[in-house]
Amino acid sequence: MPPGPDRRRGSGRWRLAAALVAALLVLVPLGWYWQASSLPSTYSVMDMGYLDFGGGPGSASPAGDAHHHVGQVPPSPSQHQRAAGDGPTVSVASLRPAPTRAADVEVDLVARQGPVTLADGRRITGFTLNGTSPGPTIEATEGQLVQVTVRNDNVAEGMTLHWHGLDVPNGEDGVAGVTQDAVLPGHTFTYRFVADVAGTYWYHSHQVSHEQVVGGLFGALLIHPATPARGVLDALAVSHVYDGRSTINGRAGDVAQVAQPGQTVRVRVVNTDNGPSEVWSSAPYRLVAVDARDLHEPGQVTGQSVTVTAGGRADLEVQVPEDGTGVRVVIGGSSSLVVGPLGASAPSPSQPKGQLDLLTYGTPTPVGFKTSRPDRSFDYSIGRRPGFVNGKPGLWWSVNGHLLPNLPMFVVSEGDVVKVTISNHSGDVHPMHLHGHHAVVLSRDGKPSTGSPWWVDSLNVRDGETYVVAFLADNPGIWMDHCHNLKHAAQGLVTHLMYEGVTEPFRVGGKAGNEPE
Repeated sequence: MPPGPDRRRGSGRWRLAAALVAALLVLVPLGWYWQASSLPSTYSVMDMGYLDFGGGPGSASPAGDAHHHVGQVPPSPSQHQRAAGDGPTVSVASLRPAPTRAADVEVDLVARQGPVTLADGRRITGFTLNGTSPGPTIEATEGQLVQVTVRNDNVAEGMTLHWHGLDVPNGEDGVAGVTQDAVLPGHTFTYRFVADVAGTYWYHSHQVSHEQVVGGLFGALLIHPATPARGVLDALAVSHVYDGRSTINGRAGDVAQVAQPGQTVRVRVVNTDNGPSEVWSSAPYRLVAVDARDLHEPGQVTGQSVTVTAGGRADLEVQVPEDGTGVRVVIGGSSSLVVGPLGASAPSPSQPKGQLDLLTYGTPTPVGFKTSRPDRSFDYSIGRRPGFVNGKPGLWWSVNGHLLPNLPMFVVSEGDVVKVTISNHSGDVHPMHLHGHHAVVLSRDGKPSTGSPWWVDSLNVRDGETYVVAFLADNPGIWMDHCHNLKHAAQGLVTHLMYEGVTEPFRVGGKAGNEPE
């Protein structure tokens, strides 16, 4: 006999109940993850994620290992007290040069949003500094104090200036919501720093940077040595893609740099884009500096390109032929700097198959601190996984298996030797940029560095690669350590380096609308 009406109704109720239970088993965890990932309207970056002491003081305490979500379980005061240390504290706002020292170089900049006329005549919509993009090149001599006053004319979301690669005091770092508030329309901010290391640098906004830098809010910063090399001509090559078209110093195609036959020219390449760029030359060259640090005894390079990562810089030294022709320095494959007499032509070499390996280039020399016995050791493992970030589901970048905001805050003490193992298994390349410090590369994929010390502030980490780097914690503050593909940073690929004894009064969000990426 077929089941009766009561049995059919009972079976249906059980199926409905089972379906509801199954739905709840899925929806409740999803709801928890959604809520836990949501960021409050304003918060301190010191409330982000969890404290990682890298095996140093504080590691043994269970509180130091606690993982928490900003939007759900903020760290207890005891955690922040442990991170800051038991002694006196100092605010990042006070980590600035002596206010009584007079400036040697003074620069005034005005930031605007709107139409931009590039050097080659093209018009785009973006951002300018003093009416141009790239903005004015700021130049100083080693040891001088530079003072830059920026006024925001009409950049609606506010702006800042970050001195990329220059290890300034933390209060001058220009990161909205971390070291200052965004400069809102009609307001000004004055930066002061000592140009203490000669080299090639650049500056850019660190407020909504994934839009403002792409749109042109940046410029070059050159610090010349106190004793310049005799007979060497500087040639600046700032590479940037505007509206899908590659440029050098705002010009598409070939850009001329006048130099005399036989003259040595130092071509200073600055990569302001989100991805790495290959650079090569029609003539032999020497790679004399990377990220504003000279290489030791660099040899002549032929048949190889050099990778300049996003945010990175490379100084190539070429010699103009005596026969009146020029040298073509190709940047990214579609733009070139032609160095030589006025109107000179130069060969157009195809991209070399080989790439210069900086692990073995040049010769060794001491780095100034012992890297074999670090005081702190950190892992920075970059992956990608599904989840929620600020309430949005998606496939997100992860650090040590965690998503924003549940990311590590690397805690150090001044004077520590710090070792970081950076591994990338995310399926994409990441140009990793640590603010306020230069790190020396110790190894790549287990192969030790045997050439010149390779100092970086921006390191190209390809998918599948593992780098071990080391640096001296000699610049107190709270420093961003993030991917300089700025879209990746905006999607959560960002952590911070924090010194014990340092606090900060600034907040992401808030009245200034601080949005550092």
